[in-house]
Amino acid sequence: MLLGTWNLENLYLPGGPFGPSDKASFEAKLAALAETVTALDPGLLGVQEVGDPQALADLTSVLGGTWHTALSEHADSRGIRVGFLSRHPLTVIADTAAFPGQLLAVQSDDHADPVARMGRGALAVRIEPDQGPELVAAVCHLKSKLLSYPGGRFQPRDEGERARYGAYALFRRAAEATTLRALADTLLDGRGKERAVVVLGDLNDEEGAATTQLLQGPPGSEIGTPGFDRPDKGDAHRLWNVAPLIPQDRRFSRIHSGRPELIDHILVSHRLLDEVESAGTGLSGTATTQPLPSVDESPAERRDAAGSDHAPVWIRLRS
Repeated sequence: MLLGTWNLENLYLPGGPFGPSDKASFEAKLAALAETVTALDPGLLGVQEVGDPQALADLTSVLGGTWHTALSEHADSRGIRVGFLSRHPLTVIADTAAFPGQLLAVQSDDHADPVARMGRGALAVRIEPDQGPELVAAVCHLKSKLLSYPGGRFQPRDEGERARYGAYALFRRAAEATTLRALADTLLDGRGKERAVVVLGDLNDEEGAATTQLLQGPPGSEIGTPGFDRPDKGDAHRLWNVAPLIPQDRRFSRIHSGRPELIDHILVSHRLLDEVESAGTGLSGTATTQPLPSVDESPAERRDAAGSDHAPVWIRLRS
């Protein structure tokens, strides 16, 4: 069974301030997305940047066959949210955005009131595959590193403003990662050795970033470290990032200003560690069906682009 995560990049119906400008561009986008999903053939795919529920329904129509979907009710100011595409029936077990009770609200810009919730909710589902254990999966889309400024600007007035808004984004991403970790704690319930739990999504930062590290639980047993093969009491609470299992030359899911980076991640509970047969990005043998574009600080330029500016990240579980 293949599990994956993919940022679909502004999946909106045509028209409106964020969607493709015309029907032809929308249909080209759906065709490009469907080509990748069909080639990937996932049993479960976490998706991000679904702007219109109907657009996701249109994608499943293009895909054909039987697909089950779920979408978070918590969308951001642009209406984008996270969700799942599944070959198996699924049950929503959590859809959350509020920070944990102990975590105070964080500053989000120079003037607005502090925020105490994720910009886009985290959604958790349960599926029962035809083979293998019952699986619980949570999908997320954390605060972006691509900064926006007052008045819809993507460029700062000066370096002081850039630094402040970079800090605000980091505050929010850290708080959102903490919220996601709290959800993972609930899903694991201290039984990660028995429970098949997957946390996946667009974390908007790389493997070594502090916000990404927050999700892993007690340090010392990461894949590739000396402690990986040494069982300890933290194993029941940990999540393991599969990034080290991705071949080095494929270890990226987006290209920002010409630099490849892995910002989409899959983390698994101890129960699933031995079940991961392989991990990768894009499609087998290639980075994507087409080369990834290099994105910059002006995302609106890709309004009519087909496909996505992200590559899917996936793991294959032994049957």
